[in-house]
Amino acid sequence: MTQTKRRWRVSPATIAPVLIISWAVTSAIATGFNFRPLVLLELQTQALFFRLRGEVAPPPELVILAIDDDSLTRGRDAKELKELASIRSWPWRRTAYAEAIDKIMAAGARSVAVDVLWDLPSERPADDQRLQQTLKRYAGRVTLAAIHATSESIGGGLDQLVYPDPMFQVDPKAIGLINYSPEPDGQLRRFASVYLNQIDADLRQSKSDLLSFDEASLQTSKLPFNAPKGDYIFFYGGSNTFAIVPFWTVLYPQNWERLKQEQIFKDKIVLIGPTAAFLQDIHPTPFGDLSGIEVHANAIATLLEDRAIAEVMPDPAWRGFYLFLALAGIGLAIGQVSKRTTPRFVLAIVIAGGWWLVGYASFVYGGLILPVAAPFLAISLSGLFYLSTGAANDQLEKLRLRRTLERYVAKPIVKEILSQPEDFQALLQGRKLNAAVLFCDIRGFTTLSYKLPPETLVSLLNTYLNAMVEAVAAASGTIDKFIGDAVMAEFGSPVSYGEETDAMNAIRAALGMRQALAALRSQWQQEGKTLLYHGIGISYGEVIAGNIGSLRRLEYTVIGDTVNVASRVEGLTKSFWTDILITDALYQRVQEHVEVVFVGEHLLRGREDSPSRLYSLIGLKGEAPTLYHQVHEELRRYLGYIEATES
Repeated sequence: MTQTKRRWRVSPATIAPVLIISWAVTSAIATGFNFRPLVLLELQTQALFFRLRGEVAPPPELVILAIDDDSLTRGRDAKELKELASIRSWPWRRTAYAEAIDKIMAAGARSVAVDVLWDLPSERPADDQRLQQTLKRYAGRVTLAAIHATSESIGGGLDQLVYPDPMFQVDPKAIGLINYSPEPDGQLRRFASVYLNQIDADLRQSKSDLLSFDEASLQTSKLPFNAPKGDYIFFYGGSNTFAIVPFWTVLYPQNWERLKQEQIFKDKIVLIGPTAAFLQDIHPTPFGDLSGIEVHANAIATLLEDRAIAEVMPDPAWRGFYLFLALAGIGLAIGQVSKRTTPRFVLAIVIAGGWWLVGYASFVYGGLILPVAAPFLAISLSGLFYLSTGAANDQLEKLRLRRTLERYVAKPIVKEILSQPEDFQALLQGRKLNAAVLFCDIRGFTTLSYKLPPETLVSLLNTYLNAMVEAVAAASGTIDKFIGDAVMAEFGSPVSYGEETDAMNAIRAALGMRQALAALRSQWQQEGKTLLYHGIGISYGEVIAGNIGSLRRLEYTVIGDTVNVASRVEGLTKSFWTDILITDALYQRVQEHVEVVFVGEHLLRGREDSPSRLYSLIGLKGEAPTLYHQVHEELRRYLGYIEATES
């Protein structure tokens, strides 16, 4: 017992789903393992969302008192102004901060948060005492900064939490950690509380009461706020988005009077911190470089307005899993919606764009981070896969169709078929059409097959069939099949030139076959070879055309009543000693161009209830009937000889 191996054919059309699944798997793995290039791409997408959204008005409760370039310059250049004596050189004297806090609080501020680390006593003890007195006066309303620092030594790294000097830690204490965790692209995006939760557990437990600077600042303000629903800051804009007051204006009397009158600090959280480039507290963010105090302002505002941004799926593994399901499902669904290449590509781009818009809306308006970059690329690539593999498949199908059709159809017709914009495979699908069907069969071939040696018979038959095929091709016909010595052809399938033209092409093919065989007989007679005669039957009507057969073998053919009629008519040619018979359906379309002899109405097998009107084709009008009569006479003698031989 032999086992047949099944052969699998790999085509571009079958490769596309494999590529889509592969890309979905790759995207899922890259997402699940936080593949750095993909993470960077997602972060860039989020930054783009921020920039496209543009600046948003921050809450009015926040004001920044900036240690800016202007304040540093004013203090250095105004040596004659005793009011600015405390800020003439950096670091500023602590009396400057004490005076500023006193004035701000007296002006009605809710609280003050100072992003300046006072971890050691200054060179002026009196200044420190003055600041201490101010802090005691507003205890519980002034937030001080702490920092997580790493120092390198011979023995290795040493992590430590650096707090304000104990003399400034007045009860109730309000101290906040100012560190932020940069993302893989170096930008700050997440709250300081995220950093706080990431530092060494033992170190954190030793300071269990430590809050982030942002949360501590809000607690001292007594304004209500909820725990953030996500880890990411809602950035309101770029530099100078929040109200900024230069530090020196609070110390200078004329400016201070104006600030009091305008109630700049009334009921506000005042953030004191450096913005000057000289102090190197500048950090990259989605809105460009921001000073540390402006990052704090964005974080505090986010908490105050409950606008924290959260990841829809924080766990990378689950995010990768669901992303795989979504990408694989969408990619394969695109392939099922349409079989055509261009609609698939357009649909993929539309879905990718839709996903991008949903991701944007979710991020900007819903405060939720969806994976965007990977799905956008994956879906777009799915469309490109379908486009490229579809184009390659079209070329292969075009080549395959060309090779198939060129066995049956003249090359000019093949070229015309392949130039049509429609799908090539549509030509091979089952469809109804009108066509002329021609059958041609050698008379007495069975008798000849017994008399002639196989080699002689095959050579003779090949020469004959080649001449018949050339005649059909010259008349723009399609060779349907060879059935032994018989030839089946149609005109109007797969390409129609109009009913009358198709019918006349069938007439011209039959007349060309008559002339070709007559020429061959003349040649064979001189060579002493056996002479051949044939009969041709032509009908016109509706047929069903398509690729018909089994899974192992398909061929383009036509079927239907018109085919059966043509075959039956061909069989009747020997009854009238003629080589070409046509039906009335064909004659009605060519009668103005041909000469015929009406041979009567005849019952055809399978159509006993409806006699068919038949005509013997003489030739085209205006042409001499010499060849017709010659063939008619030769057939009469030949068929008589065959009958006598067979009997």
